[in-house]
Amino acid sequence: MCLQVFLIAAVTDPQDFAALSAVKINWQNTPPNWIGIDPCGGSWEGIQCSNSRITSIVLSGMGLTGTLTADIGNLPKLQNLDLSQNMGLTGTLPPAIGNLKNLVYLFVGPIPNTIGSLTSLSHCKDFYYGIHLAIFYGGHKIADISLASNKFNGEIPPSIGNLLNLYWLDITDNKLTGTIPVSNETSPGLDLLVNTGHFHLGQNQLTGTIPPKLFSSNMTLIHVLLDSNQLSGSIPSSLELVRSLELIRLDRNSLNGPVRLNFTGLTNLSQLYLSNNKLTGPMPDLSGMNLVAYVIMERTQLQGQIPDSIFSVAQIQSVVLSNNELNGTLDIGNNYGAQLEVIDLQNNSITEFAQGSGYSKTLMINRKLLLTSATAKYLYSTPNNCVQHDCNSNQISSPNCKCAYPITGTMHFRSISFSDLGNASYYISLQASMMDAFQFDQFPVDSIALSDPIMDEYDYLDLRIEVFPSNSDSFNRTGFSMITSQLNNLTFFKRPSSFGPFYFTLDNNDYFSGPNKSSNKGIIIGAAIGSSILVLLLLVAGIYAFKQRRKADTATEAAIRLRDPFASWDRNESAGSRPQINGVRCFTFEELKKCTNNFQMPTLLELGDMGRCVEEWRANRPAMGEVVKEIENIAEQAGLDYDVEMLSTSASHYDSNKGSLYLPDNKKFFEYSGSFPHSEINFNNKVLYI
Repeated sequence: MCLQVFLIAAVTDPQDFAALSAVKINWQNTPPNWIGIDPCGGSWEGIQCSNSRITSIVLSGMGLTGTLTADIGNLPKLQNLDLSQNMGLTGTLPPAIGNLKNLVYLFVGPIPNTIGSLTSLSHCKDFYYGIHLAIFYGGHKIADISLASNKFNGEIPPSIGNLLNLYWLDITDNKLTGTIPVSNETSPGLDLLVNTGHFHLGQNQLTGTIPPKLFSSNMTLIHVLLDSNQLSGSIPSSLELVRSLELIRLDRNSLNGPVRLNFTGLTNLSQLYLSNNKLTGPMPDLSGMNLVAYVIMERTQLQGQIPDSIFSVAQIQSVVLSNNELNGTLDIGNNYGAQLEVIDLQNNSITEFAQGSGYSKTLMINRKLLLTSATAKYLYSTPNNCVQHDCNSNQISSPNCKCAYPITGTMHFRSISFSDLGNASYYISLQASMMDAFQFDQFPVDSIALSDPIMDEYDYLDLRIEVFPSNSDSFNRTGFSMITSQLNNLTFFKRPSSFGPFYFTLDNNDYFSGPNKSSNKGIIIGAAIGSSILVLLLLVAGIYAFKQRRKADTATEAAIRLRDPFASWDRNESAGSRPQINGVRCFTFEELKKCTNNFQMPTLLELGDMGRCVEEWRANRPAMGEVVKEIENIAEQAGLDYDVEMLSTSASHYDSNKGSLYLPDNKKFFEYSGSFPHSEINFNNKVLYI
């Protein structure tokens, strides 16, 4: 059996992995396959990469809890960060988010002052509600900031005014305080956002006046939503300069004074909400506004008679003027709009209603419902296309009669242009448009069910939605995250003209920890097995690499010895130019005399060995120079005959620069020339071997 181990380097950049790991430490309920050391190569759910760098983190609706730390600022190539629909994420958006110069889509938490440095920013959303894709219009990137429905406090950062490509600014439904910032000599402001189409600042605690400088004729605003704040003062006349306006919501504030706007120039305006203020004076002239469908001005202090021209606008559907100080005779006339559904004039001082107009829809005067139509019943539910059957516990039958675990939530429309909430045609067109978008992008969606339309206390339309999975009874994490993110993408599908801007809230934030969690057991088990195999392979690979390293080191040492036989010799400068053998032992005259029994011949050194007298020191041979000196001393003191045939050693030293040991054929003496002192010894027909 042969086991082959392939070592593959991690795809993810080490710095990016370190940053993501630091972020992960502060989160709970991360996807089960977030294991190992390679988010890019390991296909971590919600992570996308390019050239080994993390570029996208999309974890919408994953049930994450914890906080987002400053470590997120250490992902320099990050373009998309979507943590929407995670109710358990708390805290603020760290200022380090300003380091992400490539960030295009931001769907996380409260706005830091550094948001103005995100020059590439295209989308920004909060922890709970998110949009997903970039928007391009006319070749220019359009930026969105949508941070609706959180509990953010503090003031609106003036630095938002630096985002000159911003198209959508939505910070509705928070606890923001302070005034609406406009530019001055030292600070930017919202008035610089001339390319912005949407100012959604409603349902906060903003105070002060609506700055006249906020609006100008070069702006391209479509929606101005400042409702449900604590704004005071008069409605600035500069608002009429923005000819592109389609929706104005200034209701539920403390605005006062007469309405001096010249609405005749606002020919695109379709909805006007001025309710619950302290406005005075007569009804404004709305003639010439042929597209207006909603006029809601209840609970103000308007006075005088109601001009009949308001009822003759071609697209008008609802006129709500209850709880004012209007008086006189109500005359709808004979040329009222064909789509007019509701006229609410309750709690005024109207004394007479001119009959004979032929109007037969809903008309309320002085707390009495004088006329009504059957369509005032607000009930709707997507019809089934088959015969329903019973489903298992917690499963719901889809419009195609398939039992499944759908994504459920509520779509909150901040404006609509119809009054009859029971008219099924509006919802059918909305449902068809959404399904077309899901199918076009090949999302795993089988069907959509809409139901229970109702107007809430802020005059928003709340509509329940259920999105059913295809080819399974539940969504996997990837599909779930993609769909919940797209449900807040205002450009994901083309909204029918009857529906205005919206946001989505998720009901089942515990989708993967609830009854349908069994569908994810395979993922969890597979991830556990995969991690065990990975650890085993890394262990085997480590042992294999260690052994290979030892073999390589041994081979390297052998090669060095072949190239340099004296590599292990001591080259200390104190030893002169001659090499020294490490660990040598020098023998004194007295030691040699003792071992040789006063230098008796039988005990002299023998061929190629040091004899018995030096057996114990064999491993520690003396240096060559020391040996030569000792031989000279021995020969001299022993009185040996120098007339010998030759003198040899059991080892020789060669140095190309210094010299060598040699015995010329024509001489009977030993001569050494080199770094050692010159020596010449003659022995009488004797040979001394060392």
